[in-house]
Amino acid sequence: MGTNKNRGCGCLRIPLSVIILMLGGSYWWLIYLGNFNKIAKLLPPIQLPHPIANLFPSQSTSSKPLPLPIPTGLPPVAIRQPVAVASEPPKIDKPKPQASPSPIAASPPPTNLQNSWEKKAIRGIYLSRYQITNNADEQTIRQRVRYYRSQGINTIIHGVWGNGCTMYDSEVMQQMLGAKSCPNLFQDRWLEWTIDEAHKQGMQVHAYFEKGIKIDKDSPIFDRAIAKKWIVPGVDRTYAKVEHYVLDVEVPEVADLFKKMLAEFVVKYPKIDAVQWDDYLGYHAELPGKVDRTASLTTFVQQLIAGMKAANPAVSFDLCHHNPYWAKRYFAADWEKWKVDRVFIQDYNEKNFKDELNYAVNYAGVAITDGQLHRLKELTVNPKIKGILIFPLAGKPEETAARVQKIDRENNKPALIPKVTNN
Repeated sequence: MGTNKNRGCGCLRIPLSVIILMLGGSYWWLIYLGNFNKIAKLLPPIQLPHPIANLFPSQSTSSKPLPLPIPTGLPPVAIRQPVAVASEPPKIDKPKPQASPSPIAASPPPTNLQNSWEKKAIRGIYLSRYQITNNADEQTIRQRVRYYRSQGINTIIHGVWGNGCTMYDSEVMQQMLGAKSCPNLFQDRWLEWTIDEAHKQGMQVHAYFEKGIKIDKDSPIFDRAIAKKWIVPGVDRTYAKVEHYVLDVEVPEVADLFKKMLAEFVVKYPKIDAVQWDDYLGYHAELPGKVDRTASLTTFVQQLIAGMKAANPAVSFDLCHHNPYWAKRYFAADWEKWKVDRVFIQDYNEKNFKDELNYAVNYAGVAITDGQLHRLKELTVNPKIKGILIFPLAGKPEETAARVQKIDRENNKPALIPKVTNN
């Protein structure tokens, strides 16, 4: 008895002429008579997968920017540590002799990229006040300025004050604190040489008031401040491994010291381009007691700026601080009311880097550390970021500047186009 085999649907046994007739009739009924659209309307809509849907954005009639989100978590801490006092002036490798020596011979040709590092209005680097210790001479200082110019830097932010004393001779400090300056070796005209050489190179110099209103136990005025009750109760541990004590600007003697000192400074150095203060111009939320010092700090800074402008209106008062939300909540620094000239947003926290940029685009620029140079490209190609400040956390600003220049050159290399050969 034979076995029946599965012969399928038997479609192959239908004559070809009949198949053609069926296809033609289907086309006539669906397309020609317009029945296809009727059937399609009965079917449920097809949802595109998320990655594909992104290729077809919905049209929006709203042109209003989204509000800035309130930052989450705490402001960045444990970022900065004190830079050790240099035992000798930093050494800079001298360029090899050339046929036509130039103080900025090492400068690269300017790039034509619209939003490159070279196109930023402010390209600054911080130099600690210890850069001029051990009596750094005029030649060293002028060479240092030219070196930074050769690395694409156009703004030097140099420390002039820190830990309760000045790095220049000050009559105000002599009268109020009994010493004319910090107990460090430096030549009287170091800042004049810095400013003069920078202006010759088309650069600016901003005076950096390091530590602001905070001191530590190594400050030459620490004992006096304790005895006179100039210190806010408690220890400020904003940054790891450093115990700071905050000078209370509600004390008239303290407020007068800063206001007179700053006014004296801009008169003593009339060609300085700007002064800059940072988040050390502020208190700390974890100080003992529920005392809101926001209003008193605002009044103090407004008076500080007004006195400086009265003494020399040409100098810009700049601030490098946390975003306005964090600054007000955690440092009593409502700096939006301070009437400063320029603000740079500290963006030292990698976790919140993108969020901080949402603030930085509204101000003069952003500040990053030498540990964040991998961010340089995205900052330079962003046309909304007007200025970039580099903080050499490792305490090696010359090396940091060289790295910045190297990274920028690599970022601006043209894409290699494969060479086509005719075989």
